[in-house]
Amino acid sequence: MTGLRGGRGALKRPVLSPLRYPGGKSTLYQNLLSVVRENNLTSGTYVEPYAGGAGAALALLITGQVQHIVINDLDPAIFAFWWAVVNEPSAFSRLIDDAKLDMHEWARQKEIYLTADRQDYMGLGFATFYLNRTNRSGALNGGVIGGVKQQGRYKIDARFNKPALVERVRLVGIHSKKIALLNIDGLDVIASYADRPKVLIYADPPYFDRSGSLYLNSFTPDDHCKLASVLNLHAQRNWLLTYDNVPQVHALYASRRRELISLNYSAHRVVKAQEVMVFSDALVTESLTTLF
Repeated sequence: MTGLRGGRGALKRPVLSPLRYPGGKSTLYQNLLSVVRENNLTSGTYVEPYAGGAGAALALLITGQVQHIVINDLDPAIFAFWWAVVNEPSAFSRLIDDAKLDMHEWARQKEIYLTADRQDYMGLGFATFYLNRTNRSGALNGGVIGGVKQQGRYKIDARFNKPALVERVRLVGIHSKKIALLNIDGLDVIASYADRPKVLIYADPPYFDRSGSLYLNSFTPDDHCKLASVLNLHAQRNWLLTYDNVPQVHALYASRRRELISLNYSAHRVVKAQEVMVFSDALVTESLTTLF
């Protein structure tokens, strides 16, 4: 296996997602772009069954590399955020402009996040966004940047650049008709889209190592096995997968091509992690070995 480019060594990529997402893969933009072009998928649809921040999806769509994207997340709070931004970008932008960045408002938004009606997409979606932008590492169950007493080096507003965030929301709104939103099991998304023409599926599921509560949802060992079964069943379709580099992954995908990638994460401190990218048999990946 060779090493693919990611993290700090990656070519410049657009940062377009309004969310800060722990473990996000927007850093793989150049690799995904190469896959799209090499497999003649520039007129196709890019699908993320476990979207989270959807950084790579938005980058590929807004730069015109794909024609449509599918954003799916089973977490109702993350889905609410995407629904609000895609369907009501102007209203969402006004909430950003009017947002108070202090501990009183942080506590209020946290209460909304915990207790809001799951169908209140705007209220729940903005609370999710607010916590994501004001919590350490973007973790919704994490503590506020700067601490409750706001005595840290960085304060609650450190990752809440209102003009930049409004611009990102505006760009999502401009492309809203090319974005499909789903709030279902990722396995159902894969099964639904795998056999369609001109589709690339990128699966970035919760990992085996759940240290630090980075992921909003978690997988059981059975969930990992079910995902492998579905993807291996569609080995002749266009998909790729990233995982933590653990023996279970190599066992589950022993018949598929695998490459090691290095990514930088900043959960409390910058950590370089080695992960595994798995490819379907149908996917052409010759150019990826040059991306060091």
